[in-house]
Amino acid sequence: MQLYDAESCCLMTNDNVKLYFHDRLLRATLLRFIPKDVKPNHLTILRVILTPFVLYYMWMADWSVVLPLFLFAALTDLLDGSLARTRKQITLWGTIADPIADKLLIGSVVILFVAREINIYFAGVIVFVELLIVLNAVVRRARGRSYISSNWYGKVKMLLQVIGVTALLIARLSGLDLIIPFSVGTFSIAIVFALMSLYTYGL
Repeated sequence: MQLYDAESCCLMTNDNVKLYFHDRLLRATLLRFIPKDVKPNHLTILRVILTPFVLYYMWMADWSVVLPLFLFAALTDLLDGSLARTRKQITLWGTIADPIADKLLIGSVVILFVAREINIYFAGVIVFVELLIVLNAVVRRARGRSYISSNWYGKVKMLLQVIGVTALLIARLSGLDLIIPFSVGTFSIAIVFALMSLYTYGL
């Protein structure tokens, strides 16, 4: 089965993988401390395992625990892709599972936390757009089109969502409600990038 880079439209393999700036930065820093036995897919699975714990401590309003736990879970998203590209360990399973793990983490947090702290309708829009992206992937496969890697719009969208959740968690931990409008703005921009990502993939 073929795997395509959404930005270059070229076949992506472990022989011609494209490294981004953050891949080189991480390879010179954090990735050096990850043992060779740890594969990118291990980090993806870890993110899925951590998600219920994030939700539990979020439900218990234990902000001092959930903040670093959520940030660590989000960090695995940054690391697994860079690890796969820099160590040439790209797999079709990882390409499919990585965005699913992302949406599981962010989607569940949005439903549980953003809906409560900001607005249920605002949270609904975020989840709806994420579901459209998933539907897009299903439609692509139904039409016999190949799997493709996420593009930069999707990467920025995920980063903004993480920042938005983190800002909300800091607001609850510190009691500074003035941070909440920043979180709302960040999520709003993330929605725009999500729609741009969806458009560039095409339904």
